[in-house]
Order: sequence, then structure tokens, then C-alpha cells
Amino acid sequence: MNRLTDYRDDEDFSLVLGGPLYQLFMRARIGSCADTLLKRRIMVISLFSWLPMLALSLLFRDQGAESIKVPFLYDIDVHVRFLLAIPLMLLAERVVHQRIAPLVKQFRQREIVPDDALPRFQAIVDSALALRNSVLIEVILLVLVFTAGHYLWSHQMVLETATWFSVAYDGQSRLSPAGYWYSYVSIPVFQFLLIRWYFRLVIWMRFLWQIARMPLSLIPTHPDRAGGLGFLGGSAAAFLPFILAQTVLVAGMIANRIFHEGASLVAFKSEIAATLVFILLTIFAPLCAFAPKLAQTKRQGLLEYGNLACRYVRDFDRKWLRTAPPPDESLVGSADIQSLADLAGSFDVVKEMRPFPFDKAMVLQTAVVALLPVSPLLLTLISLEDIVKSLLGILL
Repeated sequence: MNRLTDYRDDEDFSLVLGGPLYQLFMRARIGSCADTLLKRRIMVISLFSWLPMLALSLLFRDQGAESIKVPFLYDIDVHVRFLLAIPLMLLAERVVHQRIAPLVKQFRQREIVPDDALPRFQAIVDSALALRNSVLIEVILLVLVFTAGHYLWSHQMVLETATWFSVAYDGQSRLSPAGYWYSYVSIPVFQFLLIRWYFRLVIWMRFLWQIARMPLSLIPTHPDRAGGLGFLGGSAAAFLPFILAQTVLVAGMIANRIFHEGASLVAFKSEIAATLVFILLTIFAPLCAFAPKLAQTKRQGLLEYGNLACRYVRDFDRKWLRTAPPPDESLVGSADIQSLADLAGSFDVVKEMRPFPFDKAMVLQTAVVALLPVSPLLLTLISLEDIVKSLLGILL
């Protein structure tokens, strides 16, 4: 009986294709990860959030005009949030679905999960899918958006100057018609998509944590230097669109402060660093759950292959050095020499095993991609003209 077909095929394990919101998208014919429906979903949600604000801000632009210092079209943060961050989060659904499902299948296809542990593995998969599909969880997320989410946004994430969504009437700050849509429709839509994504990451973390505590069949001489778990490092690439969505938000917020409040990019170095550290921990910390298993596999591998190497080199030494070489066998071209080299190579692989199923290059690449949305703001510190002159001076 084929071990890969003893249990159902993980339902093409997906962190995104499920839950009440996904069912709503399906009924509205904007669900699934197909190209056409993905584009339609991006257009519908982004324009539903952004376009009414544009229309209302233009229709009621004369009300409180004297107090508005940041018109709608000049609010960088709002355009970034709804025209870049939301599309990136929706695009991330497709990328994560296409890349995570094959990674989960690798646990079976590589026989990392032993046959006797397959029922437990299937139970972990079922538990993750049940959380993904939970109606109660999404209701709780919705309540959080309209309570804690609204409070945090209104008290910490808005500009301290008069804007298109908040105008002065009789000395008091009040929401404009566009501001009501922004505060009670657009922001909740955005926050719900964002917090729902973080909940999916929690499901992924929980899934990896549970798998890491199973009896796994790891091979210390696997060439990926991670006992056969090196494929998990590919999960970082799956989450890149979502990572970009986070740093795009930070870049939009900083740009607003720079251009409308006279702040300097240098003043936000702590926020940028904290965001980068948070992103890297979110993506790579769950993979560290396998560190104890990998460390144990390496220690065991060093002992076992060390013993094997010791027996082989003693036999080699006895055969070719301590006694007369076999008269019918030449040292030149002997398979013993090649076997000795192969054994040394295998032992080196064991010694080079990493404690994590990812390497420094993966972390560095993720960090560079995460910082891309912030990099254009460097032009606020040095003009493009100065940069061009410096490059010309170097080249010429």
C-alpha cells in the first residue's frame, strides 16, 4: 500500500482557501486564487475602500477648507494602505497557497514522518484546517477590529494636523463625510484583512510547532545540511508579498510624517529596525521549533558516522599500511581510496549541519526585500541630483 495514498492528500493544505470570508468571496464570484478572480478581488476590495473616499472628499471639499492642511490626494499613507498594501495582502493569498501546500506534502513524500506517525500528522493537518475555517475566530477578529482596532487607529496612527477626513467646526475636530467612510468602512476592511493574515501566521506557527514535536525521520547526511528539512526555508519566499505589505505601510506612515509634519527619516530608524526584526522573527522563528530535533540528529550523526569512519579507516590502515598490500590489487585506482574520500565527504556534511532549516542567505534576502519600500525615502536625506553626481564622479 502506498504510504502517500493511505491518507487524503492534505486537502492541498492551504492557509487561505477557507473561512467565512472566503466563502463570501466565492459566492460573490471573487474567490479562489485564479488569475482572473484574484484581479477582480483586488479591484473590488481596493476600490470599495478607496474610491468612495476620493468621491466624498471632492464633493465636500469646500466644508472646512481653511483648516485642511493635508488634502486627500496628498495623503500618502491612505493611498499606500488601500492601493498597495491591500493588493499585496490579497496577492499573498495566491502565493502562499501555491507554495505552502507543496512544502507540507514534503513531510510525507520524503518520508520524514514515519508510517506509524501518519495518523498523528493527519490530525495536526485537520486541526490547522479547522482553525482556518472557524466562524467563531473570524467573528472575534471582526469584534476586535471595531473595538481595539478602531481605538488604536484613532489615537495613534493619524496625523496630528488637520486632514481631509477630520475638519474643524466651531473649534472642534469632527469627521468629514469622507472621514466617516474612512473611519468606519475603509479602516475596518483593511484591519480585518491584516489581522486575519496574522491569524493565518499563528496557524502556520502552531502547525510547525506541533510537527516539530513528532518523531521525525531525519537524515544527518542529507545534502541540504538540514537533515532533509531544508525545504522549509522556502516558506520565507511564500510570505514575501505579505512582508512587503507590512513595510509598505511603515513607509507610507513615515512619508506622511516627513512631508506633512517636517519630520526626518533618521527619527524613524528605531521604528524601521523594530519592524524589520518583527518581520524576521515572524517568518523565521517558527522554523526554529525544529532546532532541538536538528541538533539531536547532528549529535547522533557525528557519533554514528564517527564510529563508521573509525572502523573503515582502521581496516584501510591495516590493509594498506600495517600489512603487505594484497598482491592482486593495485593501490592506484583502488575503490578503497574513493570510498575513503566519500566517507570523509559524508562526515563533513554531518559536521556542517545547520541548527535551523534555513541559512543566513535566506534571512539576508528577506531583510533586503522587506526594506525595499523604505529605500525611496532615502531621497529625503540626499537629493537625487547629488546621488547622480556622486555616481558620475565614480564612473568618470
